[in-house]
Amino acid sequence: MIDRSIQVDRMEHVIQVFGSFDQNLRIIESELNVSIVSRDDALHISGEAEDVMLAEKAIGALLTLAARGENIDAQNVRYILKLVREGREKQIEELASDVVCITAKGKPIKPKTLGQRDYCKAIQDNTITLGIGPAGTGKTYLAVAAAVAAFRAEQVNRIILTRPAVEAGERLGFLPGDLQSKVDPYLRPLYDALFDMLGPDTYQKYLERGNIEVAPLAYMRGRTLDDSFIILDEAQNTSREQMKMFLTRIGFGSKVVITGDITQIDLPEDKVSGLKVAMKVLEDIDDIAICTLTGADVVRHRLVQKIIEAYEVYDKKNPPEKTKPYNASRGRAQMRKL
Repeated sequence: MIDRSIQVDRMEHVIQVFGSFDQNLRIIESELNVSIVSRDDALHISGEAEDVMLAEKAIGALLTLAARGENIDAQNVRYILKLVREGREKQIEELASDVVCITAKGKPIKPKTLGQRDYCKAIQDNTITLGIGPAGTGKTYLAVAAAVAAFRAEQVNRIILTRPAVEAGERLGFLPGDLQSKVDPYLRPLYDALFDMLGPDTYQKYLERGNIEVAPLAYMRGRTLDDSFIILDEAQNTSREQMKMFLTRIGFGSKVVITGDITQIDLPEDKVSGLKVAMKVLEDIDDIAICTLTGADVVRHRLVQKIIEAYEVYDKKNPPEKTKPYNASRGRAQMRKL
């Protein structure tokens, strides 16, 4: 057992790092099996030598982020502990990134992980960005934030949101109402993000003016989209033909973000995901970035990260069986035998 101390300049930073009712402190103590006490303008850490060293690095990094005005919550603490264990503590300072967008309520939107930071930088630096990753990694939310920021800066004239309506087989007539009502259920995640960024009233105003357009992917054919920020969400559910059609809609002055999770493809077994094909076809083209987010970039409830990891382990041990596509002529022949 050893004891190390960290001198503290400002106690308000310590209070922020410790969290409400010392919840962040308890996480560090539990994860690293150390004891941390605040005494005489210093933090005293006791435990096994290796654990104390990791705790010292983690607390030092958290104090640095707090001094830069970053919000420290349980999710930040767990992520930083992960980086410290991996020997990547020098990269923690990079988490204090620039603000992507300010919400209607004045909340700054920033990338919360290194993967998200790289994703936001790719959107800024490239005309087309593919964001690939599991649920909860902020693919869609950060893309909408970047779109709103570009629109406010007058870099684009329109924000266009689209998504394949796979559940209804693109046959939107099965749903009641006009086109907007038919599309709403499929684009709800995009609406939620826009409401956060703009507020419902401002969103409605821009929608009526045509500055914001929401349409199913099937309605993109034949169009040329100039001076627009276009987001294609749930792209893993596009067909090969749909993806090619969408990519060739891009006009001058436009920026495109394509998001998807290749582990959640809802297409029939005999159809290839257009997103998977695009990742191979576009990987060597300039001005196109492919960003892969992982379970480490999940910013939802910590159980989401554990669920994703558990499914990855299960899928490796139990690869899904491939089912043969239905053959109509063979089916009719079998019916005649009956």
